[in-house]
Amino acid sequence: MTPRPYRLGQRQAGVEATRARILGAARNLLAGDADIGAFTVDMVAHQAGVARMTVYYQFESKRRLLEALSDMLATRGLVGPLRDAFARPDPVDQLDGLVSAFCAFWASDRVVIRRLRSLAALDREIGQSVHARDQRRRDVLRTICDRLAAAGRAPAATETELDILHTLTSFEVYDMLAGTTRSEAETAQLVARLVRHELRVPAAPAAPARRPQRGRLRQSSRNACD
Repeated sequence: MTPRPYRLGQRQAGVEATRARILGAARNLLAGDADIGAFTVDMVAHQAGVARMTVYYQFESKRRLLEALSDMLATRGLVGPLRDAFARPDPVDQLDGLVSAFCAFWASDRVVIRRLRSLAALDREIGQSVHARDQRRRDVLRTICDRLAAAGRAPAATETELDILHTLTSFEVYDMLAGTTRSEAETAQLVARLVRHELRVPAAPAAPARRPQRGRLRQSSRNACD
């Protein structure tokens, strides 16, 4: 006799709930004050309230666990904005949308992303995973640069220029420029300006100043004369 469908559904729901709890535990540990070099599967299991083997059953290794966490963060904060950026008809708008999407993503869970990337410097396998994700961003930049060139909006980008664009849109540059004083929007505007300058694309026009309404202007004039 095969298990009833609702039992299979309950089991799957339980597996997914456990997985989400483990990912939440990993994210909270990275967001906390613990030494990043001491981040282990055992710590994640303890934080999530599960056995160590449960974490390995779900994710196989620390690298796979952190990849799944990166996927979760990207699904929440990057995939949708990137899709919207590529849906824009103008390639310059696509470029601006890409910059905005990545800056918003870097800002969405800044401490966690910073620590994830710090782990990449300490662990070769994690570093390979982060490098592969960064390469995808470079591929996306290449696609937009090709569209800009095809539309006659910018010269064809060289490999060196792509390297520079890849650097300008990185988390490390965002983190440095944002510092403790710039907002996400201010940082995104600065990165967009640097990216446009590198591609020799004209800077975005400043927002026009709002004109006062005629009635208010007349009233102001009367007040000035009184």
